[in-house]
Amino acid sequence: MAVDMDVRTGEQTAHKTSFSSWRKSLKKREREITAYLFLAPFVILFTIFIIIPVAVSFGLSFTRYNMLESPVWIGLTNFKILLMDDDIFLIALKNTLVFAFITGPLGYIMSFMAAWVINQLKYKNAFALAFYAPSITSGIAMSVVWMYFFSGDRYGLINNILINLGFIVEPILWNMNEKTILPVVMIISVWMSMGTGFLVFLAGLQNVSRELYEAAAIDGIGSRFQELWYITLPLMKPQLLFGAINAIVGSFGVFDIAVSVAGIPSPNYAAHTIVAHLYDFAFIRFQMGYASAVSVCLFAITFVLGRVSMRLFSSED
Repeated sequence: MAVDMDVRTGEQTAHKTSFSSWRKSLKKREREITAYLFLAPFVILFTIFIIIPVAVSFGLSFTRYNMLESPVWIGLTNFKILLMDDDIFLIALKNTLVFAFITGPLGYIMSFMAAWVINQLKYKNAFALAFYAPSITSGIAMSVVWMYFFSGDRYGLINNILINLGFIVEPILWNMNEKTILPVVMIISVWMSMGTGFLVFLAGLQNVSRELYEAAAIDGIGSRFQELWYITLPLMKPQLLFGAINAIVGSFGVFDIAVSVAGIPSPNYAAHTIVAHLYDFAFIRFQMGYASAVSVCLFAITFVLGRVSMRLFSSED
């Protein structure tokens, strides 16, 4: 009898264990389904507006397509012309690389330093609002404001100051001189690009626990810069990565500021960028196949630099 009771008890325990594991599995599946349902709107919209256009653009880059006739497959001809015969694209590539490798790191560093300084102030929210405001303003609108500074007549602010101080006799045509167009675009772009990165960095700085700084002070770290190097930067790698990706995409995607300052095409193509070249062939000449090849090259450049940034700022040990 005792053996039979033990067997029954064991069977009941096994049954309860099996039922409990089944319930846990069911709850886990319900949570997964709920998560997928919440994720579905983003995945659908991302697929429709990002993945599909990128795939279509990649396919059209191998065709000759003018939006009036059906695409004609021409293989790598667009890329051959783009990289070997299109001198204007090479100028645009050079201008974009110069622009990106100056304004990208400069805006990135300035955004972080501004966030680091403002985070230590008493009225940080007011300063943050004032600092972030330019980034939510249209690039064309802000270019109009900045053109008051760089106006090519005597009434332009910079020309007026330089003439009154005796540094120049005649006003400088800032947006017509091929030597000054790109620097002007860089100054405006850096000033406008700092807002979004600044906000991300400020949020990351505020999430760093003060207890870590107190513990570091006990271990001998006393200066602000030591705290920044040994504590703040290692704990802000996700924010630093996000800021780096934004800086890369923003610097290589410059268009509206350059066009509003210098026009399209700019004098002697001095401020002609890859996106401006793409816009020219896509929406002025309606050569969508060639414009798609330009977009694929731009995508490849930003993708490679993005992967480099992810490797540099990876939080994995």
